[in-house]
Amino acid sequence: MAAEMQRFGMSEDDDDDETGMDVKEEDDDDDDEEKNMATFDMVGGDLGIVSTSSSNRFMQHNQFQEQPTPQGGGSRRCRPQEEKERTKLRERQRRAITAKILAGLRRHGNYNLRVRADINDVIAALAREAGWVVLPDGTTFPSRSQVQGTRHAGGTSPTVVTSSPHMPAEHTSPTSLRGISPGYQSTVNYNASHMKGSIVSSPYDVSSSARSQSSAMMGDGGGMQSDPPLGGSIDSVQNRQVMDVSGKVQQRDFAGTPYVPVYVMLPLGVIDMKCELVDPDGLVKQLKVLKSINIDGVMVDCWWGIVEAHAPQEYNWNGYRRLFQIVRQLKMKLQVVMSFHECGGNVGDDVCIPLPHWVAEIGRSNPDIFFTDRVGRRNPECLSWGVDKERVLRGRTAIEVYFDYMRSFRIEFDEFFDDDIISTVVVGLGPCGELRYPSNPVKHGWRYPGVGEFQCYDQYMLKSLRKAAEIRGHSFWGRGPDNAGSYNSRPHETGFFCDGGDYDGYHGRFFLNWYSQVLVDHGDRVLSLANLAFEGTCIAAKISGIHWWYKTASHAAELTAGFYNPCNRDGYTAIMAMLKRHGAALNFTCSEMNMLDQHVDFSEALAEPEGLAWQVLNAAWDVCIPVSSENALLCHDRDGYNYLLEKAKPMSDPDGRHFSDFTYLKLSPHLLERHNFVEFERFIKRMHGEAVLEYQT
Repeated sequence: MAAEMQRFGMSEDDDDDETGMDVKEEDDDDDDEEKNMATFDMVGGDLGIVSTSSSNRFMQHNQFQEQPTPQGGGSRRCRPQEEKERTKLRERQRRAITAKILAGLRRHGNYNLRVRADINDVIAALAREAGWVVLPDGTTFPSRSQVQGTRHAGGTSPTVVTSSPHMPAEHTSPTSLRGISPGYQSTVNYNASHMKGSIVSSPYDVSSSARSQSSAMMGDGGGMQSDPPLGGSIDSVQNRQVMDVSGKVQQRDFAGTPYVPVYVMLPLGVIDMKCELVDPDGLVKQLKVLKSINIDGVMVDCWWGIVEAHAPQEYNWNGYRRLFQIVRQLKMKLQVVMSFHECGGNVGDDVCIPLPHWVAEIGRSNPDIFFTDRVGRRNPECLSWGVDKERVLRGRTAIEVYFDYMRSFRIEFDEFFDDDIISTVVVGLGPCGELRYPSNPVKHGWRYPGVGEFQCYDQYMLKSLRKAAEIRGHSFWGRGPDNAGSYNSRPHETGFFCDGGDYDGYHGRFFLNWYSQVLVDHGDRVLSLANLAFEGTCIAAKISGIHWWYKTASHAAELTAGFYNPCNRDGYTAIMAMLKRHGAALNFTCSEMNMLDQHVDFSEALAEPEGLAWQVLNAAWDVCIPVSSENALLCHDRDGYNYLLEKAKPMSDPDGRHFSDFTYLKLSPHLLERHNFVEFERFIKRMHGEAVLEYQT
């Protein structure tokens, strides 16, 4: 349409309406008719009638009578005034409906938009969800996945193609753009057959997202349908892509991409309760096999419950010293985790390592040192953040206990720091070592996708809450919500988390602000001391992806975990600002959609792992925080590795941002089986940016 306007001296500004929105609709026969009528108005009689269909020509023939053309020149043909008024009325009605649709999307669409998003932001979100690339300056073009069907002539990549208006929608369905919140395809049905005009191939496409859409892009016979290119080509070095022999899984060629170091997580029980290395000979053999494929290093948990097990400030590092010596001999790197939580009872835990015995003894006489739910159930997985500054641990506060432990580690392994063998220290900040509340404990009956429960009912947390309420001037707010349901409630079943619920009321906002600030303050205190203990060494903090109920307004599961992230507030910026202050990296756990969807019904839980990952990663990258990651589930197949690669090196990111390193969970005999190990070696090479010669499964 723009091309026709330029041809006849028209401007798109002529179509602006009173609302100031430049919205163009091109998706029904009435629109085609009106466009042709408008074109006819602007064209001299010697140009004839421009039409796209026989029906349009018939309608135009009945509406307009041919006028004789004088020899001296052409005369402008005009339609009756009442027809012009009817056209304007239809246009105003259509645009009024469009304005209401856009307003509804802004208010209820749950898109990742800033709080004061305008109409342009909403339109950009819709375009991105449909698979288009929208740059910050407004430049918009389709992702490369939309032109995968184009025939490549002469070994060059076509830059301009025209989508066929006769092609069924299922043959041109665009893929979602990973890295730019794509996850609403289950609720929004986009008809790609309405796309018109020319499109340009782009280096910002994400090939793995096309995997889930491959069936939508294939014809009945399994072949790709496409239109011939109109000509032109660009350098396609960044766009190299290989289709496997099945024709169903599209893969990127990662040769030449940035080098991402890969570490392998050692088994949780590699050190026993006596702090001795388990099966050192067998471990050496396994590590040599990993070294043969250029693994960068290993990650290991340093368990508080093992090292300081029997008495305060009596540390036993013997098993870890033997392990670190083996790693150094093999010229590998170490990532160590300061694990101040217990092991056992969570997904993937195959050993039981409790908190130190002397801490358990204190807990029996003073159970308020542990997190507590509303009915009084204690969770001994880790210490409550309410005792961070309370001298309840044999004369020491929890913060002092953590610092003494980290300082002992730094002194014990000083030579490994000096030789740069220890590259990163991940500081445990909560359950599973993650910065979150233990809001969904399986031991208390929680099952996915329950919203979980607030964990703030020990006496120390309640004292903090009452103090905050008194400072605010509303002492009766010094209590937790009484209508937040139980561990396995759904948001709509509660008065607190339902749409329009108390979470967005005055008391709800006060409580959630306090609850989330306690989380940030705990991380702030521990990381400040970690910087003192490990000065000059990279430190990191773990954050997990609480993705269920992400598509609801309240984001209930995130709220109980301490992330104040409802649809009208960004709950991760404060956490990233805290990490930035301490120079700490973010370790964010991937949620492997392609594996999770085999076991979990995301639609039932209104979950959105992709949208959550997009939000968290961008919050970190926006303040220049290095981001590392690890897989959430065991992975041995090529599709799983392809997904992890796309997450580590997203092509959709216009700034070329990528993970600083990746940790694979975890070392096991199953990983070292021949077929699995071949796939794993291939994954390592691609993470390192090396060329891989074979792509066939």
